[in-house]
Amino acid sequence: MKAVRLHAYHERPRLEQITIPAIESPYDVLVDIGGAGLCRTDLHIVEGQWADRSHVRLPYTLGHENAGWVRQAGPAVEHLRPGDTVILHPLITCGFCRACRAGDDVHCQASKFPGIDTDGGMAQVLRTTARSVVKLPPHISPADVAALADAGLTAYHAVKKAVPHLYPGTTCVVVGAGGLGHIGVQCLRALTATRIVVLDPNEEALALTPDWGASETILADGTHVQRVLELTDGKGAEVVLDFVGERGAEQDSWAMTRRAGSHYVIGYGGTIQLPAIDVISTERNVIGNLVGSYNDLAELMALAATGQVKLLTHQYPLDAVNDAMDDLDAGRLRGRGILIPDRLT
Repeated sequence: MKAVRLHAYHERPRLEQITIPAIESPYDVLVDIGGAGLCRTDLHIVEGQWADRSHVRLPYTLGHENAGWVRQAGPAVEHLRPGDTVILHPLITCGFCRACRAGDDVHCQASKFPGIDTDGGMAQVLRTTARSVVKLPPHISPADVAALADAGLTAYHAVKKAVPHLYPGTTCVVVGAGGLGHIGVQCLRALTATRIVVLDPNEEALALTPDWGASETILADGTHVQRVLELTDGKGAEVVLDFVGERGAEQDSWAMTRRAGSHYVIGYGGTIQLPAIDVISTERNVIGNLVGSYNDLAELMALAATGQVKLLTHQYPLDAVNDAMDDLDAGRLRGRGILIPDRLT
């Protein structure tokens, strides 16, 4: 089968032929990939930022946002059949540790992360387990929802954690109106009555956000922190969702967060450095976010099924992976890039 393989950091991944994975355990599931989302994390992986964290052995297959159709299921899997349309939770989890039993499977003590520390879904077929599979209505196209498996899940997870702080009359600032941010805005509108203020340096991207549910937009032109403070009577926002996490956004997000407010770090690549006295004297919080639970994904798919969350996507054939990466890196991509493999017979 065809797969996008990374052979060395700081080198372009390449499309090559590898062996189709096989069922190895009773709960394994093979999935014909119908859409594999392209994420900025994939760029960071190529740059080597994950090398000391994932400890993956190169070469391996990229791709951690995956949806498709069941190809084959292990003998213990009773609720899935070949041909079922599915989206895949990004983690393969054990089901037995305390985190899994508490429904917090994103912190499974024995998890694997396809596309990060094991072979992912930028391929014609991916092996996962039954615990990771969310069954979808047959009319849904995997390419239309694949990016919800990580980008959407991560945005939803952050918004869900922030909901108790976003009662009517509050302000939430969304930093970045791109592939993550556009989902975050829709989740905020679906789950809260907060005022949603969206920041982005691209006027074209900002112009799309009112249709997603933004209350106000601000061009990130160097004056945006002051403008947010003016909108909030000099106090800042109760919640800032930073979907960028680099190039100064991490400092701006902290500066826009009010006393006792929360700065959610979702995008990454930069560094957060804060004087400890500022943290304690204002009781502001910095909260990290890593994907979300299986239940979060199921809830997000319910929102998608009712049209409350829609993805803005651009599709590429699998062999155009480097064109897609170039478009993402250069800021030419609106929404999420989706790689479409040819389906095996």
